[in-house]
Amino acid sequence: MAEHDPGERRGGADTPRLFKMFKDDPEGADKRLFGRVPYPDRRGFLRGAGLATMTAMVGMAIPFHRTMPSGFIPMALAESEGALEGKDGLTVLNDRPVNAETPPHLLDDAVTPTSRHFIRNNGLVPADRDPDSWTLTVDGLVDKPMELSIGDLRSNFEVVTENLTIECGGNGRSFFDPPASGNQWTLGAVGCSQWTGVRLADVLKAAGVKDSAIYTAHYGADMHLSGDPEKLPISRGVPIEKAMNPHNLIAFEQNGEPIHTMNGAPLRLVVPGWPGSCSQKWLTRIQLRDVVHDGPKMTGKSYRVPNRPVAPGEEVANEDFVIIEAMPVKSLITSPMTGVETDSRSMEVRGHAWAGDDQVAKMEVSIDFGATWMEAELDAPVNPYAWQQWRAQVSFPQAGYYEVWARATSDKGVSQPHAIAWNPKGYLNNSMHRVSVRVA
Repeated sequence: MAEHDPGERRGGADTPRLFKMFKDDPEGADKRLFGRVPYPDRRGFLRGAGLATMTAMVGMAIPFHRTMPSGFIPMALAESEGALEGKDGLTVLNDRPVNAETPPHLLDDAVTPTSRHFIRNNGLVPADRDPDSWTLTVDGLVDKPMELSIGDLRSNFEVVTENLTIECGGNGRSFFDPPASGNQWTLGAVGCSQWTGVRLADVLKAAGVKDSAIYTAHYGADMHLSGDPEKLPISRGVPIEKAMNPHNLIAFEQNGEPIHTMNGAPLRLVVPGWPGSCSQKWLTRIQLRDVVHDGPKMTGKSYRVPNRPVAPGEEVANEDFVIIEAMPVKSLITSPMTGVETDSRSMEVRGHAWAGDDQVAKMEVSIDFGATWMEAELDAPVNPYAWQQWRAQVSFPQAGYYEVWARATSDKGVSQPHAIAWNPKGYLNNSMHRVSVRVA
Protein backbone atom coordinates (compact mmCIF):
# COMPACT_ATOMS: atom_id res chain seq x y z
CA MET A 1 0.00 0.00 0.00
CA ALA A 2 1.10 3.56 -0.62
CA GLU A 3 0.41 6.66 1.41
CA HIS A 4 0.00 9.93 -0.43
CA ASP A 5 2.93 12.31 -0.22
CA PRO A 6 2.43 15.68 -1.94
CA GLY A 7 6.09 15.74 -2.89
CA GLU A 8 6.35 12.15 -4.02
CA ARG A 9 7.42 11.43 -7.58
CA ARG A 10 7.39 8.04 -9.30
CA GLY A 11 9.42 7.20 -12.37
CA GLY A 12 10.13 10.88 -13.01
CA ALA A 13 6.43 11.67 -13.42
CA ASP A 14 4.24 13.78 -11.18
CA THR A 15 2.33 11.86 -8.52
CA PRO A 16 -0.81 10.50 -10.21
CA ARG A 17 -3.99 12.45 -9.75
CA LEU A 18 -5.44 9.44 -7.96
CA PHE A 19 -3.27 10.20 -4.92
CA LYS A 20 -4.50 13.79 -4.86
CA MET A 21 -8.10 12.57 -5.04
CA PHE A 22 -7.62 10.48 -1.90
CA LYS A 23 -5.76 13.22 -0.07
CA ASP A 24 -8.34 15.92 -0.79
CA ASP A 25 -11.50 13.84 -0.46
CA PRO A 26 -11.07 10.18 0.57
CA GLU A 27 -14.79 9.52 0.76
CA GLY A 28 -15.44 11.13 -2.60
CA ALA A 29 -12.51 9.26 -4.13
CA ASP A 30 -13.89 5.96 -2.86
CA LYS A 31 -17.25 6.81 -4.37
CA ARG A 32 -15.79 7.84 -7.71
CA LEU A 33 -13.50 4.84 -8.04
CA PHE A 34 -15.64 2.12 -6.50
CA GLY A 35 -19.21 3.29 -6.88
CA ARG A 36 -20.09 4.02 -3.25
CA VAL A 37 -18.67 4.21 0.26
CA PRO A 38 -19.97 1.01 1.93
CA TYR A 39 -19.41 2.31 5.48
CA PRO A 40 -19.66 6.11 5.43
CA ASP A 41 -18.70 6.33 9.08
CA ARG A 42 -15.27 4.85 8.25
CA ARG A 43 -13.92 7.14 5.52
CA GLY A 44 -11.48 5.57 3.09
CA PHE A 45 -12.33 1.96 3.94
CA LEU A 46 -13.27 -0.17 0.95
CA ARG A 47 -15.62 -3.01 1.83
CA GLY A 48 -18.70 -4.74 0.45
CA ALA A 49 -19.22 -3.90 -3.22
CA GLY A 50 -16.23 -1.56 -3.13
CA LEU A 51 -13.96 -4.32 -1.87
CA ALA A 52 -15.23 -6.70 -4.56
CA THR A 53 -14.40 -4.13 -7.20
CA MET A 54 -10.95 -3.43 -5.80
CA THR A 55 -9.99 -7.09 -5.44
CA ALA A 56 -11.08 -7.64 -9.04
CA MET A 57 -8.90 -4.72 -10.10
CA VAL A 58 -5.78 -5.99 -8.32
CA GLY A 59 -6.50 -9.56 -9.36
CA MET A 60 -6.64 -11.30 -5.97
CA ALA A 61 -7.93 -11.11 -2.41
CA ILE A 62 -6.66 -8.40 -0.03
CA PRO A 63 -6.37 -10.24 3.34
CA PHE A 64 -5.91 -7.11 5.50
CA HIS A 65 -8.43 -4.88 3.75
CA ARG A 66 -10.15 -4.17 7.08
CA THR A 67 -7.09 -2.34 8.36
CA MET A 68 -6.74 -0.14 5.28
CA PRO A 69 -6.86 3.41 6.68
CA SER A 70 -8.17 6.56 5.11
CA GLY A 71 -5.91 8.03 2.43
CA PHE A 72 -4.27 4.71 1.50
CA ILE A 73 -4.71 2.88 -1.79
CA PRO A 74 -3.06 -0.31 -3.10
CA MET A 75 0.19 0.45 -4.88
CA ALA A 76 -0.84 -1.90 -7.70
CA LEU A 77 -3.90 0.25 -8.27
CA ALA A 78 -1.93 3.47 -7.99
CA GLU A 79 0.54 2.22 -10.59
CA SER A 80 -2.15 1.03 -12.97
CA GLU A 81 -3.98 4.33 -12.63
CA GLY A 82 -0.91 6.37 -13.64
CA ALA A 83 -2.88 6.88 -16.82
CA LEU A 84 -0.98 9.81 -18.23
CA GLU A 85 2.53 8.56 -17.63
CA GLY A 86 4.24 8.70 -21.00
CA LYS A 87 1.69 11.22 -22.24
CA ASP A 88 2.35 14.92 -22.85
CA GLY A 89 -0.12 17.78 -22.70
CA LEU A 90 -3.35 15.79 -22.88
CA THR A 91 -6.54 17.17 -21.34
CA VAL A 92 -8.30 14.68 -19.06
CA LEU A 93 -12.05 14.54 -19.58
CA ASN A 94 -12.78 11.63 -17.28
CA ASP A 95 -10.75 9.48 -14.91
CA ARG A 96 -13.11 6.53 -14.53
CA PRO A 97 -12.67 5.32 -17.17
CA VAL A 98 -9.70 7.35 -18.30
CA ASN A 99 -10.42 9.54 -21.33
CA ALA A 100 -8.11 12.31 -22.49
CA GLU A 101 -7.72 14.38 -25.65
CA THR A 102 -4.89 16.32 -27.27
CA PRO A 103 -5.14 20.07 -27.98
CA PRO A 104 -4.94 20.66 -31.76
CA HIS A 105 -1.67 22.63 -31.62
CA LEU A 106 0.02 19.56 -30.09
CA LEU A 107 -1.05 17.41 -33.05
CA ASP A 108 1.15 19.19 -35.59
CA ASP A 109 3.35 16.15 -36.33
CA ALA A 110 2.67 14.15 -39.48
CA VAL A 111 2.95 11.02 -37.31
CA THR A 112 1.29 11.44 -33.92
CA PRO A 113 3.81 10.70 -31.16
CA THR A 114 2.67 8.07 -28.69
CA SER A 115 2.89 10.71 -25.97
CA ARG A 116 0.23 12.76 -27.76
CA HIS A 117 -2.16 10.08 -28.94
CA PHE A 118 -5.55 10.49 -27.30
CA ILE A 119 -6.98 7.99 -24.78
CA ARG A 120 -10.49 6.55 -25.02
CA ASN A 121 -11.35 3.85 -22.48
CA ASN A 122 -14.70 2.24 -21.71
CA GLY A 123 -13.61 0.06 -18.79
CA LEU A 124 -10.71 -0.53 -16.44
CA VAL A 125 -7.26 -1.33 -17.77
CA PRO A 126 -6.42 -5.04 -17.37
CA ALA A 127 -3.84 -5.73 -14.69
CA ASP A 128 -2.07 -8.53 -16.58
CA ARG A 129 -0.61 -7.19 -19.83
CA ASP A 130 2.38 -9.49 -20.24
CA PRO A 131 3.05 -9.75 -24.00
CA ASP A 132 4.89 -13.05 -23.58
CA SER A 133 1.81 -14.83 -22.25
CA TRP A 134 -0.82 -12.93 -24.27
CA THR A 135 -2.99 -14.96 -26.63
CA LEU A 136 -5.55 -14.12 -29.29
CA THR A 137 -8.40 -16.52 -30.02
CA VAL A 138 -9.99 -16.54 -33.48
CA ASP A 139 -13.16 -18.62 -33.52
CA GLY A 140 -16.82 -18.69 -34.40
CA LEU A 141 -17.72 -19.30 -38.04
CA VAL A 142 -14.24 -20.32 -39.15
CA ASP A 143 -12.92 -23.58 -40.57
CA LYS A 144 -9.94 -23.71 -38.24
CA PRO A 145 -10.24 -21.99 -34.84
CA MET A 146 -6.88 -20.66 -33.69
CA GLU A 147 -5.17 -19.51 -30.53
CA LEU A 148 -2.19 -17.32 -31.37
CA SER A 149 0.53 -15.76 -29.27
CA ILE A 150 2.06 -12.46 -30.30
CA GLY A 151 5.10 -14.51 -31.32
CA ASP A 152 2.85 -16.64 -33.56
CA LEU A 153 1.47 -13.52 -35.21
CA ARG A 154 4.97 -12.22 -35.88
CA SER A 155 6.30 -15.49 -37.28
CA ASN A 156 3.26 -16.83 -39.18
CA PHE A 157 2.08 -13.67 -40.94
CA GLU A 158 3.61 -10.78 -42.84
CA VAL A 159 4.40 -7.91 -40.46
CA VAL A 160 3.47 -4.51 -41.90
CA THR A 161 3.76 -0.90 -40.72
CA GLU A 162 1.33 1.85 -41.72
CA ASN A 163 0.33 5.32 -40.58
CA LEU A 164 -3.34 4.94 -39.66
CA THR A 165 -5.83 7.52 -38.41
CA ILE A 166 -7.99 6.63 -35.41
CA GLU A 167 -10.78 9.00 -34.36
CA CYS A 168 -13.41 8.66 -31.67
CA GLY A 169 -16.94 8.74 -33.09
CA GLY A 170 -17.81 11.42 -30.50
CA ASN A 171 -14.95 13.79 -31.38
CA GLY A 172 -16.43 17.30 -31.42
CA ARG A 173 -19.36 16.42 -29.16
CA SER A 174 -18.82 19.44 -26.87
CA PHE A 175 -20.01 21.79 -29.62
CA PHE A 176 -23.51 20.32 -29.89
CA ASP A 177 -26.46 22.56 -28.97
CA PRO A 178 -28.52 21.32 -27.26
CA PRO A 179 -25.76 19.30 -25.57
CA ALA A 180 -25.39 15.57 -26.11
CA SER A 181 -24.46 13.27 -23.25
CA GLY A 182 -21.10 11.54 -23.17
CA ASN A 183 -17.46 12.61 -23.01
CA GLN A 184 -17.34 16.23 -24.07
CA TRP A 185 -14.59 15.91 -26.65
CA THR A 186 -13.57 19.12 -28.37
CA LEU A 187 -11.25 18.43 -31.32
CA GLY A 188 -8.45 16.23 -30.01
CA ALA A 189 -9.88 12.68 -29.96
CA VAL A 190 -7.95 11.84 -33.11
CA GLY A 191 -4.43 10.74 -33.95
CA CYS A 192 -2.37 9.16 -36.71
CA SER A 193 0.39 7.05 -35.22
CA GLN A 194 2.52 4.53 -37.05
CA TRP A 195 1.17 1.07 -36.26
CA THR A 196 2.97 -2.24 -36.75
CA GLY A 197 1.26 -5.60 -36.79
CA VAL A 198 -0.30 -8.17 -39.09
CA ARG A 199 -3.26 -7.78 -41.40
CA LEU A 200 -6.56 -8.79 -39.83
CA ALA A 201 -7.56 -10.15 -43.24
CA ASP A 202 -4.53 -12.47 -43.36
CA VAL A 203 -5.40 -13.95 -39.97
CA LEU A 204 -9.05 -14.45 -40.92
CA LYS A 205 -8.06 -16.09 -44.21
CA ALA A 206 -5.78 -18.47 -42.32
CA ALA A 207 -8.68 -19.39 -40.03
CA GLY A 208 -10.99 -19.89 -43.02
CA VAL A 209 -14.06 -17.62 -43.12
CA LYS A 210 -17.27 -19.63 -43.52
CA ASP A 211 -19.80 -18.40 -46.09
CA SER A 212 -22.34 -17.87 -43.31
CA ALA A 213 -20.16 -15.31 -41.49
CA ILE A 214 -21.35 -11.73 -41.95
CA TYR A 215 -19.90 -9.87 -38.96
CA THR A 216 -16.96 -9.87 -36.57
CA ALA A 217 -17.15 -9.57 -32.79
CA HIS A 218 -14.16 -8.13 -30.90
CA TYR A 219 -13.33 -8.80 -27.25
CA GLY A 220 -10.73 -7.26 -24.96
CA ALA A 221 -9.29 -7.93 -21.51
CA ASP A 222 -10.42 -4.63 -19.98
CA MET A 223 -12.81 -4.88 -17.05
CA HIS A 224 -16.29 -3.41 -16.65
CA LEU A 225 -16.39 -0.36 -14.38
CA SER A 226 -18.49 -2.31 -11.89
CA GLY A 227 -15.67 -4.82 -11.42
CA ASP A 228 -18.06 -7.64 -12.36
CA PRO A 229 -15.99 -10.14 -14.39
CA GLU A 230 -19.18 -11.36 -16.08
CA LYS A 231 -19.75 -7.95 -17.68
CA LEU A 232 -17.93 -6.50 -20.66
CA PRO A 233 -17.32 -2.74 -20.97
CA ILE A 234 -17.38 -2.81 -24.78
CA SER A 235 -17.47 -5.43 -27.53
CA ARG A 236 -18.03 -4.18 -31.05
CA GLY A 237 -17.49 -5.56 -34.52
CA VAL A 238 -17.61 -4.77 -38.24
CA PRO A 239 -19.10 -6.37 -41.36
CA ILE A 240 -16.92 -9.05 -42.95
CA GLU A 241 -16.39 -6.84 -46.00
CA LYS A 242 -14.77 -4.17 -43.82
CA ALA A 243 -12.85 -6.75 -41.79
CA MET A 244 -11.18 -8.01 -44.97
CA ASN A 245 -9.82 -4.56 -45.87
CA PRO A 246 -6.03 -5.03 -46.11
CA HIS A 247 -5.32 -1.92 -44.02
CA ASN A 248 -6.89 -3.23 -40.81
CA LEU A 249 -4.15 -4.37 -38.44
CA ILE A 250 -3.81 -6.56 -35.39
CA ALA A 251 -1.15 -4.29 -33.94
CA PHE A 252 1.57 -4.90 -31.37
CA GLU A 253 3.71 -1.78 -31.90
CA GLN A 254 3.02 1.96 -31.91
CA ASN A 255 5.65 4.21 -33.47
CA GLY A 256 8.22 1.43 -33.41
CA GLU A 257 7.82 0.69 -29.71
CA PRO A 258 5.44 -1.40 -27.58
CA ILE A 259 1.96 0.11 -27.57
CA HIS A 260 1.24 2.53 -24.71
CA THR A 261 -0.77 0.92 -21.92
CA MET A 262 -3.67 3.31 -22.39
CA ASN A 263 -3.64 2.76 -26.14
CA GLY A 264 -4.19 -1.00 -25.81
CA ALA A 265 -0.91 -2.77 -24.97
CA PRO A 266 0.11 -5.38 -25.76
CA LEU A 267 -2.30 -6.12 -28.64
CA ARG A 268 -5.09 -4.16 -30.29
CA LEU A 269 -7.06 -3.83 -33.47
CA VAL A 270 -6.63 -0.81 -35.71
CA VAL A 271 -9.64 -0.49 -38.02
CA PRO A 272 -9.02 2.90 -39.66
CA GLY A 273 -11.69 5.03 -41.28
CA TRP A 274 -14.43 3.83 -38.92
CA PRO A 275 -15.14 4.94 -35.33
CA GLY A 276 -12.26 4.21 -32.97
CA SER A 277 -14.58 1.96 -30.96
CA CYS A 278 -14.16 -0.68 -33.70
CA SER A 279 -10.43 -0.83 -32.91
CA GLN A 280 -10.67 -3.03 -29.82
CA LYS A 281 -7.88 -2.52 -27.30
CA TRP A 282 -6.25 -5.23 -25.14
CA LEU A 283 -7.51 -7.64 -27.82
CA THR A 284 -8.07 -11.25 -26.74
CA ARG A 285 -10.65 -12.67 -29.15
CA ILE A 286 -12.13 -12.21 -32.61
CA GLN A 287 -15.30 -14.17 -33.23
CA LEU A 288 -17.08 -14.49 -36.58
CA ARG A 289 -20.87 -14.46 -36.44
CA ASP A 290 -23.84 -14.93 -38.77
CA VAL A 291 -25.66 -11.94 -37.28
CA VAL A 292 -24.77 -8.31 -36.65
CA HIS A 293 -22.82 -8.39 -33.39
CA ASP A 294 -24.89 -7.42 -30.34
CA GLY A 295 -22.18 -6.88 -27.72
CA PRO A 296 -22.02 -3.90 -25.34
CA LYS A 297 -21.97 -0.56 -27.23
CA MET A 298 -23.34 -2.23 -30.39
CA THR A 299 -27.06 -1.91 -29.65
CA GLY A 300 -29.53 0.79 -28.68
CA LYS A 301 -28.15 4.24 -29.52
CA SER A 302 -24.46 3.51 -28.94
CA TYR A 303 -22.33 4.53 -31.94
CA ARG A 304 -25.49 5.03 -33.95
CA VAL A 305 -27.10 8.03 -35.64
CA PRO A 306 -30.64 8.64 -36.87
CA ASN A 307 -31.45 7.26 -40.32
CA ARG A 308 -32.56 10.73 -41.41
CA PRO A 309 -31.71 14.36 -40.62
CA VAL A 310 -33.31 15.47 -37.36
CA ALA A 311 -33.93 18.83 -35.73
CA PRO A 312 -31.76 19.80 -32.74
CA GLY A 313 -33.29 18.27 -29.62
CA GLU A 314 -35.65 15.98 -31.53
CA GLU A 315 -36.53 12.67 -29.88
CA VAL A 316 -35.69 9.67 -32.06
CA ALA A 317 -36.91 6.10 -31.49
CA ASN A 318 -34.28 3.38 -31.07
CA GLU A 319 -35.43 1.57 -34.20
CA ASP A 320 -34.65 4.67 -36.26
CA PHE A 321 -30.92 4.58 -35.44
CA VAL A 322 -28.32 3.01 -37.74
CA ILE A 323 -24.78 1.86 -36.94
CA ILE A 324 -22.02 4.33 -37.77
CA GLU A 325 -19.68 2.97 -40.39
CA ALA A 326 -17.24 5.22 -42.29
CA MET A 327 -16.30 8.49 -40.59
CA PRO A 328 -16.96 11.76 -42.46
CA VAL A 329 -14.50 14.08 -44.21
CA LYS A 330 -12.74 16.33 -41.71
CA SER A 331 -9.76 18.62 -41.17
CA LEU A 332 -7.83 20.14 -38.29
CA ILE A 333 -5.78 23.33 -38.00
CA THR A 334 -2.67 22.54 -35.97
CA SER A 335 -0.88 25.87 -36.53
CA PRO A 336 -1.45 28.58 -35.54
CA MET A 337 -2.87 27.86 -32.13
CA THR A 338 -6.20 29.57 -31.68
CA GLY A 339 -5.96 32.93 -29.92
CA VAL A 340 -2.49 33.73 -31.27
CA GLU A 341 -1.43 37.37 -31.46
CA THR A 342 1.04 38.50 -34.13
CA ASP A 343 2.45 41.68 -35.63
CA SER A 344 3.08 39.96 -38.97
CA ARG A 345 0.72 40.41 -41.91
CA SER A 346 1.59 36.96 -43.30
CA MET A 347 1.30 33.56 -41.67
CA GLU A 348 1.53 29.89 -42.62
CA VAL A 349 -1.57 27.93 -41.69
CA ARG A 350 -1.26 24.16 -41.65
CA GLY A 351 -2.89 20.99 -40.39
CA HIS A 352 -4.25 17.56 -41.34
CA ALA A 353 -7.25 16.23 -43.24
CA TRP A 354 -8.86 12.78 -43.50
CA ALA A 355 -12.05 11.27 -44.91
CA GLY A 356 -13.05 7.90 -43.46
CA ASP A 357 -12.82 5.27 -46.20
CA ASP A 358 -12.16 7.97 -48.81
CA GLN A 359 -9.31 10.36 -49.57
CA VAL A 360 -9.21 14.15 -49.28
CA ALA A 361 -9.02 15.73 -52.74
CA LYS A 362 -9.02 19.45 -51.90
CA MET A 363 -8.24 21.66 -48.92
CA GLU A 364 -9.26 25.32 -48.61
CA VAL A 365 -8.90 28.12 -46.07
CA SER A 366 -10.75 31.39 -45.55
CA ILE A 367 -9.92 34.49 -43.50
CA ASP A 368 -13.12 36.43 -44.29
CA PHE A 369 -15.69 34.24 -42.58
CA GLY A 370 -16.20 32.06 -45.63
CA ALA A 371 -16.91 34.81 -48.16
CA THR A 372 -13.91 33.70 -50.24
CA TRP A 373 -11.67 30.66 -50.15
CA MET A 374 -8.10 29.96 -51.18
CA GLU A 375 -6.86 26.49 -52.03
CA ALA A 376 -4.19 25.06 -49.77
CA GLU A 377 -1.31 22.81 -50.76
CA LEU A 378 -2.38 19.25 -49.97
CA ASP A 379 -0.11 16.21 -49.66
CA ALA A 380 -1.19 12.75 -50.71
CA PRO A 381 -1.49 10.23 -47.85
CA VAL A 382 1.67 8.20 -47.22
CA ASN A 383 -0.61 5.15 -47.32
CA PRO A 384 -4.39 4.67 -47.41
CA TYR A 385 -6.08 5.81 -44.18
CA ALA A 386 -3.21 8.08 -43.13
CA TRP A 387 -4.24 11.67 -42.58
CA GLN A 388 -2.97 14.18 -45.15
CA GLN A 389 -0.88 17.25 -44.40
CA TRP A 390 -1.84 20.63 -45.83
CA ARG A 391 -0.51 24.19 -45.66
CA ALA A 392 -1.37 27.65 -46.94
CA GLN A 393 0.29 31.07 -46.71
CA VAL A 394 -2.31 33.67 -45.78
CA SER A 395 -1.99 37.45 -45.82
CA PHE A 396 -3.96 39.77 -43.56
CA PRO A 397 -4.84 43.10 -45.23
CA GLN A 398 -4.74 45.17 -42.03
CA ALA A 399 -4.54 44.94 -38.26
CA GLY A 400 -7.53 43.43 -36.49
CA TYR A 401 -9.33 40.26 -35.45
CA TYR A 402 -9.45 37.38 -37.92
CA GLU A 403 -10.71 33.84 -38.00
CA VAL A 404 -9.01 31.22 -40.14
CA TRP A 405 -11.47 28.61 -41.34
CA ALA A 406 -10.46 25.25 -42.86
CA ARG A 407 -12.56 23.12 -45.22
CA ALA A 408 -11.73 19.70 -46.67
CA THR A 409 -13.43 18.07 -49.65
CA SER A 410 -13.26 14.32 -50.27
CA ASP A 411 -12.63 12.58 -53.57
CA LYS A 412 -16.38 11.85 -53.57
CA GLY A 413 -17.06 15.62 -53.70
CA VAL A 414 -18.30 15.88 -50.10
CA SER A 415 -17.17 18.99 -48.20
CA GLN A 416 -17.18 19.85 -44.52
CA PRO A 417 -20.22 21.88 -43.47
CA HIS A 418 -20.14 25.09 -41.50
CA ALA A 419 -22.95 23.98 -39.17
CA ILE A 420 -23.15 20.84 -37.07
CA ALA A 421 -25.49 18.08 -38.23
CA TRP A 422 -27.09 17.51 -34.81
CA ASN A 423 -27.91 14.03 -33.53
CA PRO A 424 -28.96 12.84 -30.04
CA LYS A 425 -25.67 11.13 -29.13
CA GLY A 426 -23.31 13.79 -30.43
CA TYR A 427 -21.50 11.75 -33.06
CA LEU A 428 -19.76 12.64 -36.34
CA ASN A 429 -19.31 16.38 -35.88
CA ASN A 430 -17.28 17.32 -38.95
CA SER A 431 -18.03 21.03 -39.05
CA MET A 432 -15.18 23.27 -40.20
CA HIS A 433 -12.41 23.99 -37.72
CA ARG A 434 -11.81 27.67 -36.94
CA VAL A 435 -9.03 29.45 -35.08
CA SER A 436 -8.81 33.09 -34.05
CA VAL A 437 -5.86 35.34 -34.93
CA ARG A 438 -5.25 38.87 -33.69
CA VAL A 439 -3.02 40.96 -35.92
CA ALA A 440 -1.42 43.96 -34.20
